[in-house]
Amino acid sequence: MNRGTYVRLFGLMILLTVVMSVIMLIPDWNGIQGSAEADNIDTLLDIMIVVSCFVFSVVVVMLGYCIHAFRAKPGDESDGKPIHGNTKLEIAWTVIPTIIVLFGGAYSWIVLDDIEAEAANQLPIEVTAQQFKWTFDYPEQDVTSDELHVPVDVQLEVNLTALDVLHSFWVPEWRIKRDLVPIAEGNPTDVDNQFVVTPNRVGTYSLICTELCGFGHSTMQAKVVVHTQEDFDAWVAEQEPAEGEPPVEAGGES
Repeated sequence: MNRGTYVRLFGLMILLTVVMSVIMLIPDWNGIQGSAEADNIDTLLDIMIVVSCFVFSVVVVMLGYCIHAFRAKPGDESDGKPIHGNTKLEIAWTVIPTIIVLFGGAYSWIVLDDIEAEAANQLPIEVTAQQFKWTFDYPEQDVTSDELHVPVDVQLEVNLTALDVLHSFWVPEWRIKRDLVPIAEGNPTDVDNQFVVTPNRVGTYSLICTELCGFGHSTMQAKVVVHTQEDFDAWVAEQEPAEGEPPVEAGGES
């Protein structure tokens, strides 16, 4: 191939990348953003979509060029020319994917480091999953609930526990998804069963288990309510047990 052919092929790759990226970025893939971490995660997804479109464009353009340029003429049944290899080509298709993978890994690491940054003030919540139910304990408020109620713009320190099988915590609007891995008593592991998230949009959402956990998996959901701080304090006050009485399980409306 001469230089002009290289330029035309590269230009076609860029054009196809732009067209595909525009089409792929039109849909709102993740929906409403309901946490401070959601924007960074959505941006990461958008960038990886563009990178994927570029990789796909390179493959399609080069495949189309090779089919056209090296096709056999009608009636030609001879063997193809023996080719030992092309060192420059092999270096290119090794170096370019390596750069793309390293870029994706580095950028993902930056985003992960940012969304895992812990605030000075947090609200700890103990989340327990079992077939097929969610339970939420608030150690500081001495409240237990089967609904997740949280204040807006406050970072949550979520500690996860699975009592039986593998479950997965996911509130789509928060973007954060984390598996709950059952740990045998007396046999601790290095599984990270904790994450932080900062809800920043008042509203009512759904917590969904995204790990197939048995016949009742599809029913394992819980109501999530993000309150203003005043409404959250009022909700906590409603759940406080009367003096001298044991704590009761709560799940009242917001």
